[in-house]
Amino acid sequence: MLSISLRTAPAVLILPMLLAITACSQAQTPPAKTPAGTAAAAPAAGKGERPAVLKGIEKHGFEVISEFDAPGGLRGFAGVVGGQQPAAAYVTADGKHVLVGSLFDAEGNDVAAEAVEKLVAAPMSAKMWSKLEGSAWVRDGKADAPRVVYTFSDANCPYCHKFWEAARPWVDAGKVQLRHIMVGVIREDSPAKAAAILSASDPSAALLDNEHQFDRGGIKPLPSISREVAGKLDANQVLMVEMGFQGTPGILFQNEQGSVERRAGLPQGDDLQKVLGPR
Repeated sequence: MLSISLRTAPAVLILPMLLAITACSQAQTPPAKTPAGTAAAAPAAGKGERPAVLKGIEKHGFEVISEFDAPGGLRGFAGVVGGQQPAAAYVTADGKHVLVGSLFDAEGNDVAAEAVEKLVAAPMSAKMWSKLEGSAWVRDGKADAPRVVYTFSDANCPYCHKFWEAARPWVDAGKVQLRHIMVGVIREDSPAKAAAILSASDPSAALLDNEHQFDRGGIKPLPSISREVAGKLDANQVLMVEMGFQGTPGILFQNEQGSVERRAGLPQGDDLQKVLGPR
């Protein structure tokens, strides 16, 4: 697969070392659906016949979305790498070669930044955020908090618990609402604990109960899981994979431009404030 720097999601890829330090790996991965936010493939918009050379990068995971104006006799194409990363590709004037990555002008500006944002990143972000809103999440914080942060959480995940602790100043001040998309992937009783939270008369209170008692084993798992709740947990786990995560916590938030960014694992240092906003 092609490897490039991310525009809207600087931390999509989950490095094995990072997982070992700041995240909990999931026990098993359900069959993955089409990655969330992937824009539908379309022929180049009004720029002539699509160059055959693009088939080469498609084999490496580049999905062409639309053509845009490019300088120097090049043809520019906005697309997605691996279903997750907005990117630009440039076909040479002879149509025989293609470059994937950033092209800068004399002032150091990425000439494709605006086109990729408009044609790929913005539609992807809107679609991803809609999918998150429609998932089975549990609110942690005030309903009218100005900032919403989604996190895929396992009731047994120590790094999910550390993120919950780290976020308290923002949540308690009413600045951030965490929405925990519950999954059960770490231990054998993780699904039953997640079900206990989702099935509670007050899921938010049940979530807090699990976190306050985390060092003593957390919430008591349900003896059985209803079909309805099992369906929600399955859907949440599929969504987690669609969003590019292989473990918990998997965190998503909107940056100042409204684009969705992702963090795999516990945010470190100054990055925590980027996720949660000003204190």
